[in-house]
Amino acid sequence: MRNSHLFLLIACFIYSSCSQKSTDSARSSRSRTVQKAITENIDQTEILWDEWGVPHIYATDNEALFYSFGYAQMHSHANTILKLYAKSRGQAAEYWGEQYLENDMMVHALNFPKTAKRWYNMQSPEFKGYIDAFVKGMNEYVIQNPKTISDQNKVVLPISNQDVLQHALFVLYSRFVGGGDLQAASRWDQKGSNTYAIGPEKSASGNAMLVMNPHLPWYDEWLFYEGHFNTPELNIYGATLVGLPTLGIAFNEQLGWSHTNNTIDNADRYEITIKDGQYEVDGEWRDLIARTATLKVKLSADSTRVIEQPFYESRDHGHVLKVNGDKALTIKMPGYDRPYGIVQWWNMGTSENLASFKASLRRVQIPFFNIMYADQEGNIFYMFNGQVPERATGDWSYWSGVVDGSSSENLWDDVHSYDELPKVENPASGWLQNANDPPWTSTFPMELHPDSFPAYMSPVRMGFRPQRAVRMLMEDDSISFDELVEYKLSTRIEMADRLLDDLYAAIDEYGDEDAQEAKAVLMVWDRQADAESQGMALFYAWAHTISPWRSSNYEDKWQLSKAMETPDGLADPEAAVQALSGVVQDFKSKNIPLDIPWGKVYRIKYNDKDLPGNGSDGSVGIFRVAWSEGQSEDGIQYISGGDSWQGIIEFGDRVKAKVLMSYGNSTQPGSKHYGDQLELFSQKQMRDCYFYRSDVLKHVKKKEKLNP
Repeated sequence: MRNSHLFLLIACFIYSSCSQKSTDSARSSRSRTVQKAITENIDQTEILWDEWGVPHIYATDNEALFYSFGYAQMHSHANTILKLYAKSRGQAAEYWGEQYLENDMMVHALNFPKTAKRWYNMQSPEFKGYIDAFVKGMNEYVIQNPKTISDQNKVVLPISNQDVLQHALFVLYSRFVGGGDLQAASRWDQKGSNTYAIGPEKSASGNAMLVMNPHLPWYDEWLFYEGHFNTPELNIYGATLVGLPTLGIAFNEQLGWSHTNNTIDNADRYEITIKDGQYEVDGEWRDLIARTATLKVKLSADSTRVIEQPFYESRDHGHVLKVNGDKALTIKMPGYDRPYGIVQWWNMGTSENLASFKASLRRVQIPFFNIMYADQEGNIFYMFNGQVPERATGDWSYWSGVVDGSSSENLWDDVHSYDELPKVENPASGWLQNANDPPWTSTFPMELHPDSFPAYMSPVRMGFRPQRAVRMLMEDDSISFDELVEYKLSTRIEMADRLLDDLYAAIDEYGDEDAQEAKAVLMVWDRQADAESQGMALFYAWAHTISPWRSSNYEDKWQLSKAMETPDGLADPEAAVQALSGVVQDFKSKNIPLDIPWGKVYRIKYNDKDLPGNGSDGSVGIFRVAWSEGQSEDGIQYISGGDSWQGIIEFGDRVKAKVLMSYGNSTQPGSKHYGDQLELFSQKQMRDCYFYRSDVLKHVKKKEKLNP
């Protein structure tokens, strides 16, 4: 009888959904208990630095954690942070000269200083304490290590609590939300990301898995910082943009999430008519808001130019960027009244399950970025996150241009709620992906359809890179952790698979001797962008001569009903062959062999490193993204962005993870971690993640006791 009762209890435990919830709760409680036992044995906050320069912070409480993270960031990036905060303040020209004046003008035109002050005052007392602790840790590092700060950067000190929120505003709004409209950053179209979430039915182990893979430039405010948070209640690992106090892409023992840049248009440019300090809407004249900011420009060591610059704002159209006669160009961005983006990231990191994670998203405080999620319970989840204006009219194309500000039909005041944004949870396919494509192609068969949402929500398209991302998942019914690592590092070129057969046929019909010579090279190429791949350089040059994005190249244009098969065919085969012959002639003029290994012309040159590269920009349909912003006269291209922070996580009873910070975890002059992971990048390798304290202790290279 006892055995039969035991059997029933076990069966109920396994199969009952109520009991499953109890199991999940017990597992989460057990993890917290273990974590509390580990950290309660620590009588003083400490940072354990591993061999890759990653700070594993073990703090007595949350304020001590934030203090330590500020201290750690300055240890690794002090001079970079001071330069970034100076730009975010809008005072870089005052410190270092006129080359920063355009930046400072933009900061004041968008009124970041006043907004940051208001945002700080709106924080809860608890979170104000966290920000203050973060800043205190940063300043304390400088006090203890004054020689690490260059003389030119000391003028930025001390760091203030407003600097943190003003930098968040600067990054989120001038580089992401309004980046395209402001044209604030070069090569805007390159910035993006990949991410996967694999459910139990698609996973060889039965555990959910997550791929984190943002693509950003390898410099300035785009840099990531890797860190590990531990308190009696928390164990969170991940990365954030340098200078921000909370992890933006991260995982804990129960769950994790990643971001990608989404196809969201939530910054609008308006043309308005102005006269005598007013602007016109529907024939009615309304007052502009006018203010004056004092900007300073350093001319020499003892000479400064002072500028009293007027700025204007429309209550309906946002901030005025340019004035030309009686016309003005403005930019309106949502979210100035939503100051809790950093808080939302903190809440996401401290969530314990999908329900609490969703609760952290409902306030829609983060204005940009897709969210991809996986957890220990086997859930996967995708959300087209961001502050999308509620517009009365127009489609994606309409709002992508300059909009007529004289009609009230084009004005908006609020943004779509959490419930109104595209989302997919636990799809039938067992997987989710985003490679900066719109939400409609997040899984196949599709579970989101454009017709179910406003026409301005997102465009309808799918490039070669997301097609490559989807193809790797669809061709594997049971994905292991190691296979997922291989997919993450894959350099297979989707555009080559799609077009080379058509190109070969065109060469046979129209090709000259140069084209035939190129064909011989391309036919033995492995269709990958590895360092040793011979033929990638030739294909890449041809692809960019005709432009992968140009729809007129293709006989069969892309369409949603054939999302994974189009575009296809060459619309003008003869012109395609002529372009290839031109590339061959260019190679010969520079004495570059047609079959030169990719790593000889695609290089990593960063700090003191000069290594063979791999990957390419994503336009040709590659998952391993590494782009160059130009090439030298001898045809060499140097990687300047792409795969940045990378993580692959499996949520079993024990978290398993591989990670890489491509360019290393420091930019401090003389640091061994300034580019030390690039050898791994060059070799297409990732590192083991030290998530549990027992693993961390095996790899400690330096211990620092702190007294917040």
